[in-house]
Amino acid sequence: MPSVEEIAREIVAREGGFVNDPADPGGATKYGVTLGTLRGLGLDLTGDGTVSVADVKALSREQAEAIFVEHYFKRPGIAALPETLHASVFDMYVNAGANAVKVLQRLLTEMGFACTADGAIGPQTVAAAAQAAAAAPGHLADAYAIARRNYYYSLADARPASRKYARRRDGGKGGWITRAEQFMAPQYRLTEAQHQARVAKWA
Repeated sequence: MPSVEEIAREIVAREGGFVNDPADPGGATKYGVTLGTLRGLGLDLTGDGTVSVADVKALSREQAEAIFVEHYFKRPGIAALPETLHASVFDMYVNAGANAVKVLQRLLTEMGFACTADGAIGPQTVAAAAQAAAAAPGHLADAYAIARRNYYYSLADARPASRKYARRRDGGKGGWITRAEQFMAPQYRLTEAQHQARVAKWA
């Protein structure tokens, strides 16, 4: 399995450079690190006394990776989960915050290992995840990736402005969907026809 640092480098590569999309609730972002995150951490990278879009632009890959490892992997407690979940939960935590954990908690409950969907990784979630991994060692990572994909589709169902992240202009799979599918076995990825059917109700 790749190290957490290797996973962080892969996340930064997937996230890409600086963007400031008005339709993105996260606002100005670089390598997946938002202006809100920098402000929350008090990282004045330009040294001008304020944390602004200029600091987002000044962020380096190495700084982004360090932020992810410390604040999106270690502090949330992802290391306590079964190793098979590390890469996907970490990647989704960067993308969706505590919702990444809630998706896992709901999945575990559906699998028969009840835990509260509160977005926090505590003893109950760790125990449930360990039991699920023992019961279905070859399937837990795929099941989580599928649940993650479903979460993205549901988010786009409810928020039309977010649909461009789930469906490209040409109708193909958007970045959210392809990202989730990177963490599942090929046989669980939707065909283009299945994807088209899933998004057909969108205007």
